[in-house]
Amino acid sequence: MSSAGVAALSPARNERTISPNFFHAHSGLCLNESILIYLSVSGSMTPMSVFNSDSIESVKLRIQTYKGFVVKNQKLVCGGRELARSNSLLRDYGVADGNVLHLVLKLSDLQLINVRTFCGKELTLHVERGRDVGYVKQKIAKKGKEFFDLEEQEVVCDGERLEDQRLIDDICKHNDAVIHLLVRKSAKVRAKPVEKNFELSIVAPQVNDRDNGENNKKHCDVGEHYRRREFKVDGKILPAREVLLEPIIVNPKTKLPSVVWDMVNDTFDGLDSGNFPVRSLEGTGGAYFMLDSSGKRYVSVFKPIDEEPMAVNNPQGLPVSLDGEGLKKGTRVGEGAFREVAAYILDHPKRGCKTSLGNEMGFAGVPPTFMVKCFNENFNHPGAVTVKVGSLQKFMENSGSCEDMGPGAFPVEEVHKISVLDIRLANADRHAGNILLSKGEDGRTVLIPIDHGYCLPESFEDCTFDWLYWPQARKPYSKEIIDYINSLDAEEDIALLKFHGWELPLECARTLRISTMLLKKGVQRGLTPFAIGSIMCRETLKKESIIEEIVQEAHDSVLPGTSEAAFLETVSQIMDRHLNEIAG
Repeated sequence: MSSAGVAALSPARNERTISPNFFHAHSGLCLNESILIYLSVSGSMTPMSVFNSDSIESVKLRIQTYKGFVVKNQKLVCGGRELARSNSLLRDYGVADGNVLHLVLKLSDLQLINVRTFCGKELTLHVERGRDVGYVKQKIAKKGKEFFDLEEQEVVCDGERLEDQRLIDDICKHNDAVIHLLVRKSAKVRAKPVEKNFELSIVAPQVNDRDNGENNKKHCDVGEHYRRREFKVDGKILPAREVLLEPIIVNPKTKLPSVVWDMVNDTFDGLDSGNFPVRSLEGTGGAYFMLDSSGKRYVSVFKPIDEEPMAVNNPQGLPVSLDGEGLKKGTRVGEGAFREVAAYILDHPKRGCKTSLGNEMGFAGVPPTFMVKCFNENFNHPGAVTVKVGSLQKFMENSGSCEDMGPGAFPVEEVHKISVLDIRLANADRHAGNILLSKGEDGRTVLIPIDHGYCLPESFEDCTFDWLYWPQARKPYSKEIIDYINSLDAEEDIALLKFHGWELPLECARTLRISTMLLKKGVQRGLTPFAIGSIMCRETLKKESIIEEIVQEAHDSVLPGTSEAAFLETVSQIMDRHLNEIAG
């Protein structure tokens, strides 16, 4: 039993099989058409009988029925590839008998906690899953003196006393579990008789809030303790303070924007004060919310390259890629951080233009992002604790993501700006969950695009844009946006990335050139974002997109050894013919 491109796993034969009778009670199909795969969740596997004619969506629905998961919060990975197209079939992705499907769950960073007293009082808290029991007790105590004295209380779960350092996430092992905690007088202290006991019920999160203003901080003078320590880095003994955080500047002529320096300095101050990174429980890779010096505010998000999906130190349970290819076709494991930075660099702001957020930012609003070296023991270190390299992105205050509400409320201009970014960069992973919602200074809704680790792929095979199905995508671009598109220059973009230290591979540079060409030619003919995006995205997994057909036709038309310039000219001519047919 193995899956191409991923490490093979051994099934747990003694676990109960999810039978085809369970999944196909009303399908009318014969059981002998089923195949046996293995559903892997956080390292544990369950045998699962399905049909290779099942769609990805139907498999997710059946998993939800069996496990109680939320469909939109599931990601399935098989053979080193995310099964991202819900309407495609298992067999389209090559899923076969004995393969392993890795299930990645997107959990909220906040846990809803209901506190009840025996005398009838109730209290509701939203607590980060990375917090500990001691923090929960502090939150309760702040609600009033009628609750309890921290020094005299302890928390018990199923008869087991929980230490204050016990994490909420360790207690909440299942998304739909209800865990009862009892807060009672501690046997370790002598104190006044306790008048009331308290019962805490921790239930599944009902919100998708990304920040409630309270952040994960470990106390006990850890900052001073950390500053006194020394670590061995690259064979040298250095004080920990000297290796906390440092931007990676390849070109000495690079002048970082003030907003990047502010982000780096605020993150450094938070680490230097002993505020530990908070790992997000969402997504397929390691991502850490970084705190400021007060420990009360997120300032950035750090994504180490060795914790990317299918990288060696990935904390989400995904297998290591055996051939180096990432979850999306045309991407490589370990290059996600460079792509995150590239998206920020190439999101050119209009000269002298400030966004509705009031900051000097890019056209589509990609948050400031830069490559850094960072050291912290709380990162995922299966082996020795080492300095990590990755992308550092400014944390943006938000009220959730676009998947939390219907697209009807999104401003047309905001959607169009993101469409320009995604088409230019041939984004292979634009879904509603990686577009944040915020409010500008004028009170209008602002969309913030994040998670660009799968942009600029080597091919167009996995291009996906959720906004393609939003009503705003069928409206024409404004003159302002068309002027911006006409000002773009792929050659200048490639040179700019090289200036910052990333020389695009030939295939990725070709992708940028062709996608920019398509965008500019499309708006010249009055095409909408929907029309242009539909040229880039496949209708089904097996049917090539129009842009893929154009590229393939160009390959078939030129002689071996043809220069890149001559090849692109051929692409341009073929593209003109297709666009003229589409534009009528």
